[in-house]
Amino acid sequence: MSKLENLKDLLEHELQDLYSAEKQLTEALPKMAKSAKSPILKAAFESHLKQTEIQIERLEKVASEIDVDIKGEECKAMRGLIKEGSDMMKENAEDAVHDAGLIAAAQRVEHYEMAGYGTIVRYLQMMKLTSAAKTLSKTLDEEKETDLKLTEIAEKINVDAIA
Repeated sequence: MSKLENLKDLLEHELQDLYSAEKQLTEALPKMAKSAKSPILKAAFESHLKQTEIQIERLEKVASEIDVDIKGEECKAMRGLIKEGSDMMKENAEDAVHDAGLIAAAQRVEHYEMAGYGTIVRYLQMMKLTSAAKTLSKTLDEEKETDLKLTEIAEKINVDAIA
């Protein structure tokens, strides 16, 4: 890896990380949807998969617009978060407890993405790359909405998991 000499270099590095994270997530979400016991949670994972595919397109658009290469890096953090979710899927658990665990894993992913997109949007704003910042702000807003949706689903499922 070459030396990060300025904010644009760091921006490129962070974009590569998020691109890898989103690509990994497109492989994990179908497995999470299949594993979910609740039809509402299953539908939420399937919906987020479609949204994630659009978010990948946005990252590719921004990378092209600001002339950076976003391919080649692997997001180790996302790999770990997905592994935790995968481990949860293998647990011997009651249905509601299983789904509560999946939601917890999914929300950790959302919080990681929110942190990444929030940072990148701010870098883009500081560098006066307003079009790119606006594009990725949409993704940041979607990640926040997904987190809230997961919280709403959890509030229903967790009641069943208490019993």
